[in-house]
Parts: sequence; C-alpha cells; structure tokens
Amino acid sequence: MSSGLVTVSYIGATILFILALGGLSSQETARRGNVYGMIGMVIAVLATIMSDAVTSYFIVVIAMVVGGGVGFVLAKKVEMTQMPELVAILHSLVGMAAVFVGYANFMDPTSELIGIEKSIHEMEIYVGVLIGAITFSGSVIAFGKLSGRIGGTPVTIPGRQWLNLGLLIATIWLGSLFLDGTAEGAGTLPLLLMTLVALAFGVHMVMAIGGADMPVVVSMLNSYSGWAAAATGFMLSNDLLIVTGALVGSSGAILSFIMCRAMNRKFIAVIAGGFGTDSASSGGGPAMEITGDVTSIDADDTADLLNSAKEVMFIPGYGMAVAQAQHTVKEITKTLRAKGVNVRFGIHPVAGRMPGHMNVLLAEAKVPYDIVFEMDEINDDFPKVDVTMVVGANDIVNPSALEDPNSPIAGMPVLECWNGATTIVLKRTMASGYAGVGNPLFVKENTRMLFGDAKDTLEAVLKHLHD
Repeated sequence: MSSGLVTVSYIGATILFILALGGLSSQETARRGNVYGMIGMVIAVLATIMSDAVTSYFIVVIAMVVGGGVGFVLAKKVEMTQMPELVAILHSLVGMAAVFVGYANFMDPTSELIGIEKSIHEMEIYVGVLIGAITFSGSVIAFGKLSGRIGGTPVTIPGRQWLNLGLLIATIWLGSLFLDGTAEGAGTLPLLLMTLVALAFGVHMVMAIGGADMPVVVSMLNSYSGWAAAATGFMLSNDLLIVTGALVGSSGAILSFIMCRAMNRKFIAVIAGGFGTDSASSGGGPAMEITGDVTSIDADDTADLLNSAKEVMFIPGYGMAVAQAQHTVKEITKTLRAKGVNVRFGIHPVAGRMPGHMNVLLAEAKVPYDIVFEMDEINDDFPKVDVTMVVGANDIVNPSALEDPNSPIAGMPVLECWNGATTIVLKRTMASGYAGVGNPLFVKENTRMLFGDAKDTLEAVLKHLHD
C-alpha cells in the first residue's frame, strides 16, 4: 500500500475515533460510538499491516491470533462486576508495551539518526519508558485493589511527599545522564535505573490512594495509558498512534478532572493521598462517633411501602453489581411504573469501581435512559420522594460527608437520600464501604435496613408486588 493511501486511511480512522468519543458522551449513542471505534481500529490495523513498516507478516499474524484469542476469552468469561479490574490490567499492558518499544528503539542497531534528531528521539524514548513504567506498575496495583487482592485502605509511609519529590528529582537527574551518556554508548544504566524509579513511583502512588478514590484512579490510569501510547507513536513515527494516544490521554484527564470536581476534590489531592488518609480530612480532630439503633425490614414490608408510594428513587452501588441484581431492579421498576408510580434512578459520579459503572449495568438491564439521572439533577428532589431504595451503595449516601468536618470524606457531594420520607438500604452486613468509613445513614430514624443478598431480597420484593 502506498504511503499516501496509508495516510488517508489513518485520517479516516482518526475521524472515526473522534466520532466514537462523541458517541460515548450519552447512553443513547454509546452503541453507535463503539461501532465507530471498532471500524476505525480495523481500518488502522489493516493500513498499518499493509504499509511498508511491516517486514514480517508471520510475527504479526501470530501476535494478532494470540492477542485476539486472549481478548475473546476475556470478553466471554469476565463478569460485569470484574470490568473495573479488567480495565486496570489492560491499562498495564499498554504501559508495558510502551516500555518494550522504548527499549527496542534504544537498542536498535539500524538507527542512523544524528545530531538534534537523535537527541529528540532519545527524549521520546526516555519519556515513553517513564510514562509506560508508571502506567504499568500503577495499573497492576489498581488491579489488585479493585479485585480484592490488595486491601482498599490506603497504605502510606511517613514523609511520602518528600519521597515523591526525591523520585522526581532522581528521574530528572537520570534523564540528564541518559542524554549525555547515549552519545558515548553509556545510556543503558540510567535508563534501567529510571525504569526502576518509575515502577516504584507507580506502586507508591496508587497504594497511597484510598478506596473511594479508585474510580478517579481508573480514569487517571486510562489517561496515562493514552499518553504512553502517544509516546510510543513518537518513537515509531506513527502519526495515528500519536493522535489516538493524545485523544485517550486528554479525554481521560478531562474525565478525571470532572470526577474530582463532582467529588469536591482536587486532582493533586487524590494523587497525594486519597480518602482514608489523614491529609484527606478537612478537619483536624477525630471523626464523629456513630451511635444509634438499626431498624430492619423484611421483603414483604418493603413491597408494601413501594406499593403505597407515588415517588420511588433507586440508588445503585457496587453491591448491586456484585449481586447481579440489576435485572430484578428493572423488573421492579417496570411493575411499579405499570401501577402509576414515578420511578427514577440517581447515579453518583463515582458509584461502583469505575466511571459509568452503574450506567452500564442499568443499560445492560434495559432500564429506560430517561429515568436515569445524575446526582446534580435529582439531589434537590429527595424531600418529595416517598421511598428511596439504596441497592448496595454506601459511601455515596454517607451523611458524614456533609455533617462531619473531620470525616475522611468531608466535603464530598453525596446523594442526600435521608431527606426523603423513607430510605431502605439493601446490604449483606453492617460493614463499612470501600472507603472504610462508617455510615450514620444506617441509624437514622427514617432508614430501614433490608439485609441479605440484593438479588434474593429484591426477587422476594418483586414476588410480593405481584401478589
């Protein structure tokens, strides 16, 4: 394929990627956006394979078969509840690829670059390996936290900010040694040392972030993977990879900023130490002690309350994903709406373990888009709500965020469901949420706790609604 035709194909793929991002901006157009993205990727891969850059089709075919096979198996086996950790581990692969490409370019014996072009290429290699190594190790730790292999409680060490500063200075110093040393064939050691520093920084950064900030971390690592891909594009002189990486990197950064703003958090504060650390608290004293009695309720009484209600609000959380209760929630919604009840859903920006997690679950269950609302759209409506059903959510409905200045989640906007007539919380136990923060919602006078597996209890509620 001629270079001109490859360029045209890359431009077409770029347009399709931009359309894909635009389609993903709303639930109604998300499927179409995914189709645009897939078509664009097929065009990009075919154009690259047929270009002069490929010299061994055997290796390419083997790589595609292996990679495609792994992707197919994962797509078949991975449950919706495992999507956050799958996304995290896939980000790590992008980072690893950037590191390998960087080292391959550095050791390429056929390179004939000299002068300023050689220096610029070496800077591309250094930055690409740096971003790739941070993305790789940070994503692996995020995978461990999201999958439960590593606890969600932040792990911090004394003087961690000074350590971060030291790692940054070391990275800059090693970069100077790398650029000076490559001219004399001595750049390997600085590059190796920088890789180890970057790997350590990725681990240290994500380990210090608490559970409630993990959706932001997933978004942030998505951004990092994009910049790693863009750096790989510079190293390989591949314009499409540069543009695609920049699209992913910038969109991930914007999403992270939006999520932090929705949580009343600063992005730097999340990186410096997430929820659950002393630095995250806005106050200086101990968190408020939670006292009071819990009032439980059974499925039959819950159904009676729903039958007598005119306004019902569902607030889904990660527990709904774990129990796979979204389909039962949809059936309850359908039943109540048939009886003339106004049913709506309130979605917190960081509900679940990744951005848009709850929206995806509800879309999978075919819950109508027009009754799903973001937190800012419905928070003022809770005083008019008769029954609020909190399905497996915890931190996003915690009054401590607004009432306790010493709480680790102080200042975080939450869904103020306690302002409604009755709140029913579905949980297996009284355990705290992923952020490890106690929740006074559970002991409020107008709160009822419906204990048990969310799917089983909701199916019992649905059965009683049909009686």
